[in-house]
Amino acid sequence: MTTAFDAGLFRETLGHYPTGVAVVTAIGEDGNPAGMVVGTFSSVSMDPPLVAFFPTKTSASFAILRNAPAFCINVFASDQEPLCRQLATGGAAKFDGVQWRPGPLGSPVLDGAVSWIECTYAEIREAGDHFVVLGLVHEFAVQRSTLPLLFFQGGYGRFSPGSFVAAPGPELIQAAQFAESVRSQVEELAELFAVNCSVLAQIRWDAVQVLAANASTVAESFPLGHRQPLIPPFGAVFMAQAAESDIQEWLLRAPDADPDRRALNEALLAAVKTRGYSLLTATPEALQRHEALLSAFEQSDRLPRQERAVRQATSELAAHFTPELIPGRTYDLTTVVVLLETGPDLPPMALRMTGMSPGASAAQVQTWIHSLQQVASACRKQTASSSELLSASKGHL
Repeated sequence: MTTAFDAGLFRETLGHYPTGVAVVTAIGEDGNPAGMVVGTFSSVSMDPPLVAFFPTKTSASFAILRNAPAFCINVFASDQEPLCRQLATGGAAKFDGVQWRPGPLGSPVLDGAVSWIECTYAEIREAGDHFVVLGLVHEFAVQRSTLPLLFFQGGYGRFSPGSFVAAPGPELIQAAQFAESVRSQVEELAELFAVNCSVLAQIRWDAVQVLAANASTVAESFPLGHRQPLIPPFGAVFMAQAAESDIQEWLLRAPDADPDRRALNEALLAAVKTRGYSLLTATPEALQRHEALLSAFEQSDRLPRQERAVRQATSELAAHFTPELIPGRTYDLTTVVVLLETGPDLPPMALRMTGMSPGASAAQVQTWIHSLQQVASACRKQTASSSELLSASKGHL
């Protein structure tokens, strides 16, 4: 390097890469807990399982930690910034008031941490003005599924991936305006059969509830504005008139590439295309499990771990979709969904019925389907005039 090295600019450049924040803990030779906050923790190897962190050679905290037989990496949660700042200070009192328990090897595991990994020292190498500390992993656990604390551009923060209540945007506003124009028909249908009826809009890969008319004694599970991820088999109605590229992307949103699962979802989509509607007959237990996972997904800010669980639980409902209606049989329906043809100025939209009485005959189910399709047909007639109004309003959004 021929030019003078600018240490400040180097730190600023590296600061544009966000890092997780953790605290390395151990029991010192005096029997008291010790620790140091690090933003340099990293996975190194799976076989053998190795992790690493990189303390400075002058770190007094690491001088205490390196004499311990084991250490624990505690990943801070996004709401633990005050604790992070406390443990980042020097002095013997930094663990005062800190709640922790001993791990299997005796290292402090902090209450409320996202996860922890307990290790023994595999190797300590010199690297410039730092050490490279390799830890051999012995025990580990996810303690709390929540967002981690991040260090970015000199400050602490967190990811903000959003919630299950959709934020307003042009597409969503347009869909809500159109839904309001057909509110009376939807409310009349709900009152006629004492059910819950709602209008859904496909906003990217979510189905957003933009209108609700609830007349059933069975409460609607999700509030207005709730977002349902379109994971097969959910969303087949929207895919019935979608481009082939969208259909393929929808199929790939399944939890894995299992060929039997894909064949089942393709068969479901073919049935929806032929019949013009989607039915769900899942048991209350299956639905409660699915709803509980969706709620956990929402509360965790859509973390990947919860998303995988939601994908799996959603895919397991495929066998309960769109059964053949056979005269003389009865059905415990959860949902009936038909597509609304909204035209190019609006996102894909659907009309959904829930809260029906159990034990419905095939004839009753056909009546519900026909009534939904009649409302959908009436809505279709308003699309042209509504589209003109929405097109005129686009410049004001």
